[in-house]
Amino acid sequence: MRIGELAGRTGVSVRSLRYYEQQGLLASDRTTGGHREYAESAVDRVIRIQELFAAGLNSRKIALMLPCMRDADGGPSEIATPRLVDDLAAERDRIDRLIGDLVRSRDVLDEVIEAASGRQAAR
Repeated sequence: MRIGELAGRTGVSVRSLRYYEQQGLLASDRTTGGHREYAESAVDRVIRIQELFAAGLNSRKIALMLPCMRDADGGPSEIATPRLVDDLAAERDRIDRLIGDLVRSRDVLDEVIEAASGRQAAR
């Protein structure tokens, strides 16, 4: 499939797909006319890349991680190195800290909403 179709099927911009390719996250073949062509598996790969970016990983970490993941189901393969496992555990810990921070922020907002709602009802 061409880059426009991949963009349409994944909801990712053509510019982002080109960036993924530049960073070694995504591969394409070239037609004789120089157009990019992607395998069907590129859809799963792009979705996986988006999930990893959404989790806060940068392209360098994603590039290290992708060879250790199967595209079709996102499950792990057995080729992760001990260093990568350590790096990924550190990323998971960072995400856990962010989740804790978000929960605390939500709790504060809930308290403010509750207090503000109570004042409005008293008026």
